[in-house]
Amino acid sequence: MKIATLAAVVIGALVVAGGIYMIDIDQTQEADLPSIAIEGGQMPAFEADIGEIEMTEETVTVPSITVTPPNNDS
Repeated sequence: MKIATLAAVVIGALVVAGGIYMIDIDQTQEADLPSIAIEGGQMPAFEADIGEIEMTEETVTVPSITVTPPNNDS
């Protein structure tokens, strides 16, 4: 089984390598981007009515808790 797997990998590598070297692409013309003229324009304006938030400070007394585990004398 190992020989068949190795042979398949070698054959696959040869097919890929052959495919890469069989293709030859040459650029025959340089790219030329179109020229664009930008004139004027205006950014949009916005108005927003927002609510108000008032924050106040309060002092709250929190009771303390003492936990006493049961004695395991038994």
